[in-house]
Amino acid sequence: MKNSAHLTTASLVSILLLTLHLTHDIVLGISKAEPSNLTAVAIFVVLLYGTLMLAERRSGYVIMLLGGIIAAGMPALHMSAARFPERAASSGGFFFVWTLFALGVTGVFSVILSARGLWSLRRGQPR
Repeated sequence: MKNSAHLTTASLVSILLLTLHLTHDIVLGISKAEPSNLTAVAIFVVLLYGTLMLAERRSGYVIMLLGGIIAAGMPALHMSAARFPERAASSGGFFFVWTLFALGVTGVFSVILSARGLWSLRRGQPR
């Protein structure tokens, strides 16, 4: 399997986990259920388009890199919050914490593979 296939898979898993995570934030009351959350739909469309349609292009690598950074930042953002232990112990806390760990792993993996892809383009290596 090529590195680009690994990156596409990791990015798609990150997008799935990000949507589940946002949903869980709303259910737990971390984010409000309001129309402004539809902004996330636009962001997910850009991430999905960059992952599927722009793979192996510089713009695709940059979009996947940014998506990976967002995914990798979620665990640090939530686990440093004062109410994290309370939310982790609540009903649904297991899935919330598991999603954070999975987001961190797939996010960092996407960042690494995106950076490698950008680096190979910079060096002029064949795709």
